[in-house]
Amino acid sequence: MNALTEFQAETMQTRVAFHPFLAGMNRGQLALLTDCAMPVEFNKGQLIFREGGCANQFYLIESGKVVLESGADSGNPVIVDTIGAGDLLGWSWMFSPHTWHFTARAIESTKAIFFYGTILRQYCERDHSLGYELLKRMTAVMNRRMQAARNKMVAVHHRKETLEPVPHLSPFMEQELDVSVSERL
Repeated sequence: MNALTEFQAETMQTRVAFHPFLAGMNRGQLALLTDCAMPVEFNKGQLIFREGGCANQFYLIESGKVVLESGADSGNPVIVDTIGAGDLLGWSWMFSPHTWHFTARAIESTKAIFFYGTILRQYCERDHSLGYELLKRMTAVMNRRMQAARNKMVAVHHRKETLEPVPHLSPFMEQELDVSVSERL
């Protein structure tokens, strides 16, 4: 490995290890995740994935914002959620039939860590503790988003709210780290 490749690998290792969604995972699990990871950037308005498409990846958002939309084929899409720094984007890669249930679009310039879900599923089959850790974290996100969607539907039903985006703050960002990521790099 040359010096540049080592630096890039170390940087990705650091980015994965310090992402709030993965806080508390052991070194072996983080190494497997790093092996499947690469940095990505999305411009404002850029489509990340489309409802009904093949789900074979997921993202951990580092900066920027992404909206989840549904129903674009039937007219104006409904914004289901807004996702920001510190949160997970996409869990359909983990569940059969591995198709996206929503469309994701960057509404700000967004930096994220991309993970190859097909490779990671194989790692989870070999290391069930990795799969369990990811499943626990993803189901917490799924539960929180479903409750937010339910609350929004009830509010719309009672005419207290419209189907506009609701800002989403990640609980993972609340986990204070002793040293900021920028100080560690």
